[in-house]
Amino acid sequence: MLKNTFKVLAITLAIAGSGLATAADKVTYQLDWLPGGDKAPVYVGIQQGFFADEDLEVSIASGRGSTDAITKIATGQADLGSADIGALMAARAQEEVPVSAIYMIFNQAPHAFFMLSSSDIESISDIQGKKVATSPFTSSNAFLPLVLEENGMPADAVTLTKSDPGALGPMLITGNTDAIIAWVTNVALFKDQAASAGKDIRVLPWSEAGLSLYSSAVVASDKFLEERPDVAKRFMKAYAKSLEFTMNDPEAAAQDLHTMVPEVDPAVAVGQINDTKVLVDNEISEADGLGTMTPERVASTWEWVARANELSTDSLDPETIINRGFMPESK
Repeated sequence: MLKNTFKVLAITLAIAGSGLATAADKVTYQLDWLPGGDKAPVYVGIQQGFFADEDLEVSIASGRGSTDAITKIATGQADLGSADIGALMAARAQEEVPVSAIYMIFNQAPHAFFMLSSSDIESISDIQGKKVATSPFTSSNAFLPLVLEENGMPADAVTLTKSDPGALGPMLITGNTDAIIAWVTNVALFKDQAASAGKDIRVLPWSEAGLSLYSSAVVASDKFLEERPDVAKRFMKAYAKSLEFTMNDPEAAAQDLHTMVPEVDPAVAVGQINDTKVLVDNEISEADGLGTMTPERVASTWEWVARANELSTDSLDPETIINRGFMPESK
């Protein structure tokens, strides 16, 4: 009897020990903005089971800009997340921030001017003298003077108003501003808002006005990368699958996002995902590969960022913020 009791206890402990050994590793992913189609891959990874396949349990936190996301990752409130690589470069040039870029999401600048289709703003040069509204949180603001200067205008060529992000669409539609600054990932969102008022919008991407640089990246806490490298590698393997799934099936990806965040309209999310494709899968990714960060483009991105933030290019070796050791293996 006693022998059998010990046998049962041994089996029970073995099962319990096995359960502990295979428990999913928890990871917190910090967004740099609110949930939307451009953030769909991390939601897809959860809903499609890509993270679970890698024994990961991923939680997602909303953010209020790249600086906010970087701060939360640097202070241990999240393990990794999305943020503008330019914001990380500027932060690292001025102080020690224990965060590194490990994967490039947008290899092209997403910044743009949005205006009503009835507007007389038909080219970048037409923006001179106009009223422009922007969010106080967007990294676009730092690049605005450079885009204006690149196109022969002074840095103060526009009258700039900073407003709550949710107010930008209504301001444009009601004529309270001539143009707004937003990312091309939100074309579908603003078109939907305009359509509800019987109007339409046009977009002037800054990437077509001379601003060519890396933008949104997966960034991670250096502590997370050092202490849990296997977890980081498994996360990136699953994330790469999620990104590919999102690009190939926007409808399913949008539904996955809507399932987790019901207030996101799946139809708008589909449009946002399609708007995102040009920033992810383009001639740059065809040449270099998805997620790749080449030393040459990292360096040119830093030159833009240094100018935008009035920093000396000598204040940072941009390669020091890059960690390519967690890139998923190419198929």
